[in-house]
Order: sequence, then C-alpha cells, then structure tokens
Amino acid sequence: MQSFRLLIILLLCSPVFFYQCHQPANKESKEEYKKKIRQWRNNRLSNLKSPEGWLNLAGLYWLDQGKNTLGSDSTMDVVFPGKAPEHLGSLHLNNGQIRFRPHPDVTILNDGDTLKGEAELTSDAEGSPDQLSHGSLKWFVIKRGDQYGIRLRDLESPLLEKVDHIPAFPVKPGWKIRATFVAYEEPKSIDIPNVLGGTYQDETPGELRFEYNGKQYTLQPTGTRESLFVVFGDDTNAGETYGGGRFLVVEGPNADSITFLDFNKAYNPPCAFTPYATCPLPPRENILPFKVKAGEKKPGIDMPHAH
Repeated sequence: MQSFRLLIILLLCSPVFFYQCHQPANKESKEEYKKKIRQWRNNRLSNLKSPEGWLNLAGLYWLDQGKNTLGSDSTMDVVFPGKAPEHLGSLHLNNGQIRFRPHPDVTILNDGDTLKGEAELTSDAEGSPDQLSHGSLKWFVIKRGDQYGIRLRDLESPLLEKVDHIPAFPVKPGWKIRATFVAYEEPKSIDIPNVLGGTYQDETPGELRFEYNGKQYTLQPTGTRESLFVVFGDDTNAGETYGGGRFLVVEGPNADSITFLDFNKAYNPPCAFTPYATCPLPPRENILPFKVKAGEKKPGIDMPHAH
C-alpha cells in the first residue's frame, strides 16, 4: 500500500501535473490564472506609458557643485533637446541644497504652478521630488550615492507610440513556484551592483528557498517580510531576455512562511527601455544557473542614444 501511495505521489508531481504541485490548496483554474497574468501585463504596459512611466524619459544629466545652466543652446552646462528654449535658467547645487532660478523670458511650472523667482527644490532622496516643466518637458532632481542629476521626461516621446506591447514568454502556470521564506534574526546587508558601475548595500530580511527540477535554490530579496523584491539573473539573460537581469515582486509569506515566486510576472528593469535610468543589477547570490523561460523578454526596441 505504501508503494502504491508513493507511485501516486510521483505521478501527481510529474511534469504533467507540475502546476497542481506548485499551487495552494484553493487553486484557481489554469484559464483563470492565465487571464490574471494577461491583465497584469496590460496594466504593466499602461504603467510604462503613463506620465510617470519609463517610456517618456528623454535625458539624464549629472550635476556639478555650484551653478549649472540649462537650455537647448550648446553653450549650456546641461543641454536639453531642441524643443526646449535656448535658455531655461540655472540650477544651483550647494552641498545638498538645490535651488532653481528660471530665465526671466521663460514660463516654467513647479508642480503645476507658475514659478515666480527662485525656488528651493527637493530631490527624490526626500520622497516625491519637486517637478519643473515647460511645454511637454518635465524634469526633477535625483540623487544616486553622492551624485545629483536631472532626470528629464518628454510627455510627447516617440516611444509612447512605438511600444504597443512587451514581448513575453507564453504564460505557463508551472512557473508559479512555491517557496519558503526563512527570516534572519536580524536583517543582513547585501551588496547590489548597478549600471553606473558602482555597488550599494541594501538589507535583506531573509531568504527565499525553492525547488526547481529536483534541486534546491535560494534568492535574496530586499524590502520587508510583507513586501519582498528580487533582482535576479538567469541563463536567458543577454539572449532571450535583457542582459541586466529582471525584477520580481513577491508577496509576503503566510503564517507558515510559504509564498510563491510567480516568474510569469518577472519584468524588465527600466534600463531595458531607456538609457536614462539607473538600475540595480542582480547580486551574485541571485544569479540562477538555469533558464527562467517565463515573464518578459527583451523589449525589442531601438534604444535612444544617451546624451
């Protein structure tokens, strides 16, 4: 009888029944699941094309301490695209304090209100940054490490029309894999490289342990137990998928420390769409030695040249 039960278990966990073995007891049907993933992908594209999305980025300019002049004229310290006025004004950076002084002949909005005279600005390091705009151009200050820069958006970017879908692998429920979250007594620091060539430290609250093809693997998420974020690489990178890895948001585990790695929701970092983003790369702990043939593929667009 025990041998018979073992045979049944092995049969049910064969590839034919892979989906059932990786789903919770109250599993939804395959078609319901696929419909949810398709809706998730539609929402993902809408977010990319939104005013706060990544497809409208038009420039990233690193700032010097002191005065930085802005405009489309080639003599400016920060040269904006040609649709900008020749002289927009000047941004003054002084040990973390940021002030913007508009050119008197140009109307500039600060978060929707006409800017009258000099204004002190906040960067994204302080939460939601102040956003200046002129016509279809919108810009704000970012901070990365000790560097400050201007991130420019063009709300009329040609990419908004060019990108009508994100290539992706077919939805396969078997790529929603059960995982166990093993919390650390205290969060640990993890070194995360980025596309700028540097490395920064972030905290990981624990590790995600899962099984694939009979072998055990782990991933190191950042975030909190309630909301986990994974930057991972795999053997599809630089071939079918973006060379700098992909992102995955993981729901916090239940009371039994169980959650799911839904690789059908693996998505491209912003740097796959634009040269004006500053993305993390997979830490060495998160490079998987197999092909994750699920989630988003390379966008397949002509990347604009960085300024």
